[in-house]
Amino acid sequence: MVSKLFRFGRRQLHTIVSRDLIKPSSPSPSHLKTYNLSLLDQIAVNAYGPVVAFYPSSSIYQSSYDKTLELKNSLSHTLSRYYPFAGRFAKVGPTYVDCNDEGVDFIEACNDSPLTDFLQRSEHEDLDLLFPDDMIWYKSNRKGQNDENDSAKPLSVQVNHFSCGGVAVAASLSHKIGDASSLLNFMNHWAIVTRSHSGEHHDLSHINPHFISHQTRNVNLPKNLPDGDRPQGDIIARNFVFPNSKINDLKAKVTSMTMESGEPIMNPTRAEALTWLIHKCAVAAATKRKSGIFKPTGVGHVMSLRNNMVERLPETSIGNLVLLMDFPTSNESELTPSSLIGKFRKRKNEFRGIRNTESAIGILAEMCSDHSAIFEKSKRLEDYYIYTVISRFPTYGIDFGWGKPIKVTLGGALENLIIMMDAPNGKRSNSRWGHKSNSRWGKPIKVTLGDALVSLEREDMKIIQKDPELLAFC
Repeated sequence: MVSKLFRFGRRQLHTIVSRDLIKPSSPSPSHLKTYNLSLLDQIAVNAYGPVVAFYPSSSIYQSSYDKTLELKNSLSHTLSRYYPFAGRFAKVGPTYVDCNDEGVDFIEACNDSPLTDFLQRSEHEDLDLLFPDDMIWYKSNRKGQNDENDSAKPLSVQVNHFSCGGVAVAASLSHKIGDASSLLNFMNHWAIVTRSHSGEHHDLSHINPHFISHQTRNVNLPKNLPDGDRPQGDIIARNFVFPNSKINDLKAKVTSMTMESGEPIMNPTRAEALTWLIHKCAVAAATKRKSGIFKPTGVGHVMSLRNNMVERLPETSIGNLVLLMDFPTSNESELTPSSLIGKFRKRKNEFRGIRNTESAIGILAEMCSDHSAIFEKSKRLEDYYIYTVISRFPTYGIDFGWGKPIKVTLGGALENLIIMMDAPNGKRSNSRWGHKSNSRWGKPIKVTLGDALVSLEREDMKIIQKDPELLAFC
């Protein structure tokens, strides 16, 4: 039993009460014992993507602990379809998953505070306690982390009970096997199996995972790829919620500014407008911290391949099905909406002709072959900001049978990473966190992109949190 104290007005206790290994309910087929990782997977960062969903107390169970056995059983049934998640791969430079059915860590913890108090009074970094073995991006308490001959678990979960009966279900998935969409689809599938009791007699074909078969894993990867030992500074993350009406004002401002400049950006999307606003303010904060001296920066926008290829993939496809569209902002004049959004659209158009995953992997292979030139170019940039959109995913449809979550978010903080997510009607929630929802996987609820989780250096965050231009749209 492990206990951790964390900060509030009073000392509060978060205690690990049990740890089990959950194996698939049926063994992996003999012809699927090896799952080759694609180039897109192998080049992904050696880190864990963390998602947590919060649920209030439910009258369905006498105790929130009664949910645990049902969650374990349904996880076992779900893993029979997500067989690579229950396997093992090398901790360093994995090229395949050994689908040996060894299982997934299932950790149970309790917190002596009510859920509402935890959500209202904690900072984002307090969420770290909710994740299994601190599997949060590059941070990890995994034993033998530096042993290259040791194996790693693709997935671990932790169920956290609050004193009021509320629950937080957290899952961490290795980025070597899947992206955010992969993890959210898994959690949604697990939830559906839970509320249908086993899933054995229900048609779950509409959510079944689509694993893409790769014929080979022999890929010559460039050196100096980011890995789990990447150093991180004093990075913190904070939520910024943009109400629907404010985003409409922001889009109108973008259109007006670009019309005046003679380089009109018509009908800017929410993602484009928010990327420009947040990037402008983040660079301004970094410049102010550096005695007012502007330094060239890079902008990277993660593009999902699922809906952007000629041959579209099922939304439940598993893997790192993304490419990075990037470009520099070499001087302050390139921070205007005309320049930044214009470059963003140009890069998007270049990627829109991709036919299938083979073509995408071919593009990435060419990028890898020129990795040294790219690496040298990136060293000339002071900071590099990555923007990604988690929208239209099954975030707020993750219903285990206790109702929909009151909050879903990612844990931890990764330097200069900005994650834009859905919010119901773009409205601010009564809680400090904000609510988000998704209509396609449950009862229809109108959602719009309007929530940004921003990770920056602590000193930059202090500045951006007081930026009047940013706050005018929050």
